Amino acid sequence: MKIVIAPDKFKNSLTGLEFCNAVEAGIKSIKPSTDIVKLPLADGGDGTMEVVNYYLKGHKVKVLVNNPFFQPLVATYLYSKVTKTACIEMAEASGLKLLTEGQFDCKNATTLGTGEMILDAINKGATKIILGIGGSATNDCGIGMAKALGYRFLDKKNREVKPIGANLSKIVAIDVSHVNTKLMEVDFKIACDVSNPLFGKNGAAYTYGSQKGATETDIKMLDKGLQNFSKIIEAVFNVDPQSTKGAGAAGGMGIAAKVFLNACIVPGVQLIKKIANFDSKIENADWIITGEGKLDSQTFSGKTIAGVIASAKAKKIKLAAFCGIVDLEKNDVKNFGIHYADAVYNYTKSLKDAMENGYHYVQKIAMTFAKNSL
Repeated sequence: MKIVIAPDKFKNSLTGLEFCNAVEAGIKSIKPSTDIVKLPLADGGDGTMEVVNYYLKGHKVKVLVNNPFFQPLVATYLYSKVTKTACIEMAEASGLKLLTEGQFDCKNATTLGTGEMILDAINKGATKIILGIGGSATNDCGIGMAKALGYRFLDKKNREVKPIGANLSKIVAIDVSHVNTKLMEVDFKIACDVSNPLFGKNGAAYTYGSQKGATETDIKMLDKGLQNFSKIIEAVFNVDPQSTKGAGAAGGMGIAAKVFLNACIVPGVQLIKKIANFDSKIENADWIITGEGKLDSQTFSGKTIAGVIASAKAKKIKLAAFCGIVDLEKNDVKNFGIHYADAVYNYTKSLKDAMENGYHYVQKIAMTFAKNSL
């Protein structure tokens, strides 16, 4: 019997690979001869780099960059010399995880450090760069990132503006004469599961600004800046940002990646599945076991499990979901194409216990599954 284990992480509890190991241990304790294939996945958020490394077998590179407030920070990205591929998580240099909640202030934050990581990877010889843009602390429409790569953003007095969200309204021109020529030699793929437009009530500032420390006044100012900068982008690059799906992702990094990096924006889980050669490796599987911290209605809008379900349905493979919490009715779970579901919360009602002992409970779930379904 062949079983593929293909989870996302359980945030702050289990990595994807730890989940795989727990499920393998549980199943093999009941059915020792089971053929197990471990294919951990991610959707472009925190932890994507570790998952990509599982397949690329690269090494971690440390580089001194600017944090969201122009302070020095040692950031890490992944690089494979063999494939000349870098995997960069925006959150490593420009993320909320670098700040305490009291420091959140996206109007004054920059993506400069993300651009510096990209530059370092290019200088090392990268010809392919995967950029995960989840968890950003910024709303600068990627001008910090672009500055690191040679773009200059000028005000009406032809002075270069500081690359922060609060200054987007001051920009009247983009100078592309000093852009790093190696950019044209790099294939950029952006892992992004957000479809928000750049500005407006569903745009970057109104949707995510308050989570990044913006007041109501800040949000209005930032949205106005994004509208202004959108016109500049359209004039320089002949691209309408507002009609670009995902333009508002990560404070405008979606559209920035498209115009400044000539990047292709791809749903995160689809990108990781391709790197993993997922659809080939699941051939002839009897079951796929997936999982994430919480199975709810949001799971099926671009999250990892949604990507696994799509592949399982296409190959007519039965699917099991082991999660921290299942917040769906049984019929809904079944209708989504999940044949078996279980949750850590069926074994413990303590969140602390569930988080601290996730490995133990996932192993227990796997044992129950093996006894009842294999």
